[in-house]
Amino acid sequence: MSLITRCLSLCLAGSLFFTPALSAQSASESTRDTSYTKAQPLSALAKMPVKELTVFKDGHSFVLHEGSMPVDAEGNVVMDYLPTPVLGTFWPFSSDKDAKLSAVVASQRKVLIPRTALNVKQFIQANPGAQVQVTELRNPGSQTASTVTYDAQIIGIPVRTSEELESTNPPNSGEHLPEYADLVLLKTASGTATVPLHKIEYITFKDNFEPKVSSTEFRNLLTLKMNWKGQPAKEADVGMMYLQRGLRWIPEYKISIDGKGSAHLKLQATLVNDLTDLNDVTMNLVVGVPSFSFKDDTDPIALQQMLVETSRRAIRSDFRNSMSNAIMSQVASFEEAGAPPMSEGPEVSGSAKNEDLFVFTVKHVSIRKGQRMVLPVYESELKYKDVYTLTLPFSPPPEVVQHFNHTQQSQIEQLLKAPKFMHKIRISNNSEYPLTTAPALLLKNDKVLAQGMMTYTAIGAPNDLDLTTAIDLKVKKQDKEVKRTPNAATWQGDQYGRIDLEGTVTATNYGTQPADVEIVRYVLGKVGTADRNGKAEMVNIFEDYEFLPNGTPELPVWWNWYSWPSWWSRFNGVGKISWKETIKPKEAADFHYTWNYFWR
Repeated sequence: MSLITRCLSLCLAGSLFFTPALSAQSASESTRDTSYTKAQPLSALAKMPVKELTVFKDGHSFVLHEGSMPVDAEGNVVMDYLPTPVLGTFWPFSSDKDAKLSAVVASQRKVLIPRTALNVKQFIQANPGAQVQVTELRNPGSQTASTVTYDAQIIGIPVRTSEELESTNPPNSGEHLPEYADLVLLKTASGTATVPLHKIEYITFKDNFEPKVSSTEFRNLLTLKMNWKGQPAKEADVGMMYLQRGLRWIPEYKISIDGKGSAHLKLQATLVNDLTDLNDVTMNLVVGVPSFSFKDDTDPIALQQMLVETSRRAIRSDFRNSMSNAIMSQVASFEEAGAPPMSEGPEVSGSAKNEDLFVFTVKHVSIRKGQRMVLPVYESELKYKDVYTLTLPFSPPPEVVQHFNHTQQSQIEQLLKAPKFMHKIRISNNSEYPLTTAPALLLKNDKVLAQGMMTYTAIGAPNDLDLTTAIDLKVKKQDKEVKRTPNAATWQGDQYGRIDLEGTVTATNYGTQPADVEIVRYVLGKVGTADRNGKAEMVNIFEDYEFLPNGTPELPVWWNWYSWPSWWSRFNGVGKISWKETIKPKEAADFHYTWNYFWR
């Protein structure tokens, strides 16, 4: 079952349990939580595994977490992971028949973190009641500085607990971490001594000691509050799904041609994971990007504002480091030293079409956060043909050129001189899958020919990939004026003259093989005739013209250098003449055309 289908089935089955209103009893149960007053051990927090992801090329991923998670004393599931979902895409659920999900709370909570002690203070803090021998520095920094050694029992470091701080501070001041003194209480032969920690050079434990110290820290936790039918079980089957940035796939093609019309195509995917560690997950790679209306808005469940405020307070540096799971890194990170190697076993299991999206499913993918992975997706045998294309842009009328400066006129001359044919291969997509927009490496006999850009190609459609300039095909263009008719038209009391022109494009094939050429000539004005079965038509410059990626017409660079008069488009426009022809080796072909334009 696909991730999208699973999401729909969970919604329809009522597993996404959010009631419009809670009864007084259930409301009080859902809000009663004593864990806020005490820090929870880190080992008690659940880590819900990622089961499946749907990955889009723009860096968004639809993530599904699901599993049997341990339940705390309150009957809830508390997780040490807080996603950063797109607004409106966070959907937790319970699939446990004995427990329904009543609410999900994202909050800053206190947890106990056990770490190896690294200094004298931490060893003292970890071992209250231990019998030790203390070496203390007396009169430090003076000429009479000395050390003294004595036996003692560690009572502990005085601390203002979180509960004490929260009971003595002003109302609504929030939770607080414990505050530790800079001294230790030691029970000695003469009584209880308060010794500043900076004076203790070292201690010697007389018996066994605890090498780890537990410290209280803030973490952003996610609590799934559960309503159980009876007594809470030890585990609950829960999950959550959301859309988040942080994992993307980059498609790449390699196309090997044999020079005889057959092409071997390979698609591979480069995964860029800055989201979270993934272990043996099912990954759906999507061709196409759906519309995410709120992709720039973060869901409040992510506690983004709380993170900003907390970092400003700078509670502790290691707390800021703990936020790495909640905020997607914008900088590529390197694989950690000593990390286990990635598995070799991702396998492509199939594909399925979902509306306007096409999905490749890859199973058993394991990749850690910060790693990059390249994996093969599919191969196919396609057919292709060599084509040679030539596009001749229109030049400005002489009356327009006179308004340009010398630099502009030189630039136009460079754009229009020495037109050349472009050698392309036209691939017919007769495979089972559409071709997506991606870099395409072209090879012939294991030698690189070029790298181009594959554009989206539906099943059964053709696609052109540029190879190189065709050196065996030469082109010559000649245009001339054949007639000028003064006062050929009248509009709004003004007289307009008509200029008739004709042109010839000569293409010569110096190669040893026939060349299939496609020639397009654009002209300003109104197109007339074209020989050799050429197609002459007027172009709607705002709809039918070639467009740039930003959606604007691909007009010549000089188009905006001149303020075109309002009457110009009344009589003139842009014409397009196109030919498709096969030119035999060592032969030339002439392509004739006519057009006219009006001028005042």
